[in-house]
Amino acid sequence: MAKQTVSPAVSTPAYTPRKEDFVFLPKRDIETDKNFASQSYWKGVFTHFFKNRRAVVGLVIVVLIILFSIFGPMLSSYGYRDIVQYRNEKNKRVVAKGISPQIPALHELFYGEAPDNSFSEYTFLFGTDDLGRDLWTRTWYGARVSLLIAFITIFIDMIIGMSYGLISGYFGGRVDNVMQRFVEIANSVPRLVIVSVLAIFMPKGMGLVIVALLLTEWIGMSKIARAEMLKIKEQEYVLASHTLGAGNMHIIFKEILPNTIGPIITQVMFSIPTAIFTEAFLSFVGVGIVLPECSVGTLIEDGFNNITTLPYQILPPILVLALLMLGFNFIGDGLREALAPKLEDM
Repeated sequence: MAKQTVSPAVSTPAYTPRKEDFVFLPKRDIETDKNFASQSYWKGVFTHFFKNRRAVVGLVIVVLIILFSIFGPMLSSYGYRDIVQYRNEKNKRVVAKGISPQIPALHELFYGEAPDNSFSEYTFLFGTDDLGRDLWTRTWYGARVSLLIAFITIFIDMIIGMSYGLISGYFGGRVDNVMQRFVEIANSVPRLVIVSVLAIFMPKGMGLVIVALLLTEWIGMSKIARAEMLKIKEQEYVLASHTLGAGNMHIIFKEILPNTIGPIITQVMFSIPTAIFTEAFLSFVGVGIVLPECSVGTLIEDGFNNITTLPYQILPPILVLALLMLGFNFIGDGLREALAPKLEDM
């Protein structure tokens, strides 16, 4: 059997660092892929949102209507409840109604005759209603009231529904079971029944509309918040917070809530047009805003009652309502895609 020879180990000298070993490389123009450059989450959301043309169109529509609702009534010298009157040679005092002579083509289209010259000193871009009130002022003031009701109710509903859903999903078990049974009971009561009961105990007006929306619109947000909680509460950072001794409320509202805010914001964008439409419906059926106050719903009701004599009167509030519904739905779609983009959209 051949004898194996073992080569002696070769000893390597110890490495001693030298100054010339640490020399900066020359500056090079390195092209980085901008699509995958490091950026924050919300910056990526805004970038993706503004690449969506429909979302940008919806945002522009909503912003313009909000600006007109704030500054539009200031552009007219008549208030939303002022009855405009004028004098002419035939009648000493006549209530002004109809489309302004500054738009004679529209006046002749609706009435089949040229406008009365007695209107020459007045300017009514949208005309006047049957009592002689400026429709321009009333339309934008009504849009302001409708938007105000929608924003107040949705903001409060977001806080209530978000807190309810997060607490229900976090504790689970018997607590979740009891809270969800209450949600099912509240969701099974028709909205019209709630409004009818409230109309018995509350006076008609903005307060009744706000309370009716507060009692119904929080349910959808609570379901979304609970679903997000059930998906997130088993993750490692929640366990780490438990281990470090964090309390339940701290974990719910400091650790988990920031990670669920995206779907909730999307739900808010879809809930605002629902609230606006609900307010318009309640005002249309006579349990909402009371005259001489006005909203989009009351203006549509007035226009519907006078559609045979003043057909143009219903057009401005209907267009404002349609544009608001369209704009907020476009924004909601854009936010949903931006907050959870698909691979082909990246």
